[in-house]
Parts: sequence; C-alpha cells; structure tokens
Amino acid sequence: MRIEILGQERRRRWGDEKKLDIVMSIGLDGATVTEVAHRHDVSRQQIYAWRHELKKKGLLPSTKIFPTIRPS
Repeated sequence: MRIEILGQERRRRWGDEKKLDIVMSIGLDGATVTEVAHRHDVSRQQIYAWRHELKKKGLLPSTKIFPTIRPS
C-alpha cells in the first residue's frame, strides 16, 4: 500500500466565541450533537470537551434550557 501526502495538514484553532456558537447551536431546530459536529467537521467528543471547557471558564451556563415539546 502506498500513501501520498499531498499537503501539510494544519491544526485548526477555535476561539471561545466560535466554540460557544457551535455548542449553543445544539438543540436549535432539533439539531443533535452529531449533526452539529458533522456540520462543523469536528468530532462529537470535541464538542463535549468544548462544552466542559466553556462551563469551567464561566462562559456557558451549567444547564442549557431547551424548549419542551408536549405531545398533543
């Protein structure tokens, strides 16, 4: 098996504001962690780590309130 490296892969850097936007988009219009992670090309675990980090910094409330949908 032969592997060719076509270019240098760079590590992305995410600012706290962008991380907060991504984490807060979970639940909007029913978006799941998996959907949000896929949309931003990151792993689900990365989003959970960001959520923990943002809570620790005091940038994210410890509980996020989602609207409840009640069956008719």
